[in-house]
Amino acid sequence: MSLNTSHPYRRRARSTVIALGILSLTATALTACAGGTDAGASSGTVSFLSWDTQETMQPLIDQFEKENPSLTVNASYAPPVTDYVQKLQTQLGSNTGPDVFIITAENKHQLMDGGFAKDLSGEPWISNISDAAKQTYSTDGKVYGAAIASWGGGILINKDMLAKVGYTSAPKTWSEFIDLGTKLKDSGVTAFYEASDGIPVTLSALLGVENASMDATMDQQIWDGKTSFADTWTTPLTTWNELFEKGIEPRSAAGLTGDQVLQAFEQGQVAMIGTGSWALGGIKKAAPSLDLEYLAVPNPQGELYWCGAVSPGYAINAKAKNPSGAEKFVEFLQSKEGVELYQKETQSITTTKDFTPPLDASLSEMAPAVRDGKIYLPAVNWPSHADVMTSESVALLQQTISGKITPAQFAKGMDDKLASTK
Repeated sequence: MSLNTSHPYRRRARSTVIALGILSLTATALTACAGGTDAGASSGTVSFLSWDTQETMQPLIDQFEKENPSLTVNASYAPPVTDYVQKLQTQLGSNTGPDVFIITAENKHQLMDGGFAKDLSGEPWISNISDAAKQTYSTDGKVYGAAIASWGGGILINKDMLAKVGYTSAPKTWSEFIDLGTKLKDSGVTAFYEASDGIPVTLSALLGVENASMDATMDQQIWDGKTSFADTWTTPLTTWNELFEKGIEPRSAAGLTGDQVLQAFEQGQVAMIGTGSWALGGIKKAAPSLDLEYLAVPNPQGELYWCGAVSPGYAINAKAKNPSGAEKFVEFLQSKEGVELYQKETQSITTTKDFTPPLDASLSEMAPAVRDGKIYLPAVNWPSHADVMTSESVALLQQTISGKITPAQFAKGMDDKLASTK
């Protein structure tokens, strides 16, 4: 997540919102993937579908190929989340699935339950993956994804821009955040942006407080019919919607992509954005002179919380054409050397056991919360139908930002969509 939501570490998907669709394939559909390298060999080509950019992954691929001269990685790329999930679905459906791909909150149930991902539980290196990462991509005691990091999301500020309106310390309540945004707006600058191609950071964090108040059982209780989106989401949605009602964030943000939000911030066009720790590496490269700080999202009761999740993991196609090469590649990606290269490119909060990442000072408040699991992202916690519910949430989100529906209608729409899946 990105790996984001996403999650973890990369720029978000383009703004065109396409229904993710249910990955309604069957494991037997992949049995036609004949040919390729013999299972016992570690040579030939390993195909890889990444949602990190080529700029991020090329140093890792180059090093892997240097250490394994008999193997070549044929990498292709698609941005998260919608575009990536659809491209993978299309490839799996046409028997052209890559040897190694990304498993995410949005597609993990389909990939694990449908038999598309190889069980990694027996790999000797799996113990290097954090317990939280293994739990996120496990079912029935089997691990299907090797996630090397977790990510947090908060309010990323341009400290120089905020200093001009008297900013000295982080807002502790939602009203203080609104006041800060109002001062920025009144000074003639754009105060705040978030992408609208997924549940935004601020809303996720507000929902995280609600989830924490229910001992982290909110989503399961919704799915079990013990409560509802209307009962649990309406108040956080109403709080979040103040950003638009009070002009802190313009309603035109309904069309913003993650790339556009980051570019505006890098160019000094907006003072604050909601984004994940995965964005930091790219921002530092594009605008190294910016003085940055990540702030936790406050809520009306004065509680601070972060958006976030275990990042997406690397998975091996159960019908990989080069299974031995695929295993070799994923082993490298989670190795100390591979993770160190990845962290250098992304500034990610990596969580493998044999490497402690050097983190940027702007992550000092966020990192402990991420490692302690005091983070929340809706789709990661939804017990089923995460793809369908994600698609519906994005559609309702954009209507709410545009002022076409109310927060209460947003929550009811989520209840209606969940009911339609049963």
